[in-house]
Parts: sequence; C-alpha cells; structure tokens
Amino acid sequence: MVMSGPQLTRKLVLEAPVESADGSGGRRRDWVALGALWAEVDGRSGREARGAAGALSRARYRIIVRAEPEGHSGRPVAGQRLREGTRVFDVLAVTELDAEARYLICHAEEERAT
Repeated sequence: MVMSGPQLTRKLVLEAPVESADGSGGRRRDWVALGALWAEVDGRSGREARGAAGALSRARYRIIVRAEPEGHSGRPVAGQRLREGTRVFDVLAVTELDAEARYLICHAEEERAT
C-alpha cells in the first residue's frame, strides 16, 4: 500500500511580526511577508466568544506545510501567522507530522467578527 502525502493545494503567505516605535512613545506591530507556502488546511473546532467590539467566532485549524530546516525563514514558528487573502491564521504551535520531519503541522486559530 502506497501512502500519499498531504494535499498541499492552498497557497498561504507566512508573515512575521515586526515591532517599531509609533512616534508617541509606544510600540506598533506590523507584519512582514516571509514567503508563500503551499498547505493543506483542515478545520478542527470552533466557538463563539465576546470581544471588545462584540461577538467573535474563533476556529482552530490544523495546517500542514512542507518543512524547511530549523532556523530557515520559511519555517513557521509560534507567534507568526499565515494569510490567505483577508483570512488570517495565527500560529499557536508547530509540530512535526512525520518521523522524517518532511512536513510540519501548524496549530492555528482564526478569529472573525460575527
């Protein structure tokens, strides 16, 4: 029996936070694109929450991407995010999918106003 790998059919942009001065003594967080990754995106769970602006929908995802070596800028880490158009998936944790470390699982969350 031949095992096929993940179906990497969705193009996501990996983004990293960049902190800078806001000119008023505070800090501002911007995001810089590190590159595109092909991914398999699988919804896991969801819930409704309350935010400052009202109701929010929070959904958890398992996002599989091809692995890059440790320290490579194209290897996702917690605190970064993956973007697909206007959708943003915050990366909460990253684990290896297989013993050979060919693929990574990005445990991510998407938050939307409802």
